[in-house]
Amino acid sequence: MTIKLKEQERLDDLQRNGLKIIQKTDGFCFGMDAVLLSGFAAVKPGEKVLDLGTGTGIIPLLLSAKTEGQHFSGLEIQEEVAEMAARSVALNGLEEKIKIVHGDIKEASRIFGAASFDVVVTNPPYMNDAHGLKNPNEGKAISRHEVLCTLEDVIREGTKVLKSGGRMYMVHRPHRLMEILGTMRAYKLEPKRMKFVHPYLDKEANMVLIEAVRGGGTWMKVEAPVVVYQAPGVYSEEIYQIYGY
Repeated sequence: MTIKLKEQERLDDLQRNGLKIIQKTDGFCFGMDAVLLSGFAAVKPGEKVLDLGTGTGIIPLLLSAKTEGQHFSGLEIQEEVAEMAARSVALNGLEEKIKIVHGDIKEASRIFGAASFDVVVTNPPYMNDAHGLKNPNEGKAISRHEVLCTLEDVIREGTKVLKSGGRMYMVHRPHRLMEILGTMRAYKLEPKRMKFVHPYLDKEANMVLIEAVRGGGTWMKVEAPVVVYQAPGVYSEEIYQIYGY
């Protein structure tokens, strides 16, 4: 299918199952965190998945290729970004499998209904008002800072849309880990699996991947870390596997 690109848009090859994605040349583009989350999230055959704050739609696209999930929904508050993600879905002929919805994370349970998904994935804004300077580009600021939603909004609505026993997968920054775990448990979302991500073997972690279960018991496994680079400019074997090379 041919999709006409708009001004300041480019087409990128995801190098998996022939998938391609439309991205802004001057906007927020997907990064390593989204790819890592798509590799960490476990989606079983027949499950329904919701991506909160889907942005370009990268996570539903990758999960549709990597898993046997039945259907993937992506919720995005920025109308122009949601429209662009929907065109990426159409470009790949995946309209029957992926639906992009323009809407607010804070309204997710109203939009989709309570207990309507088996899995929620989210790569939320990492920074609150206490962390870092906001990007002057509004789209990038919304993607990186808690401008339009907070961590609590994401966890509260993600929990509401999950079925009992459903799973949430999140990628975030380690400096907010205690806040994340505390908020999850406050909403009866029990952290079960965690994995730290290090840029190099001798560098401190700069990302954390978390799996939590709605109504799960108290027990958590900390898995072996992911090391992104084995040498400058050379990905580790695990990263190549996640990318599908």
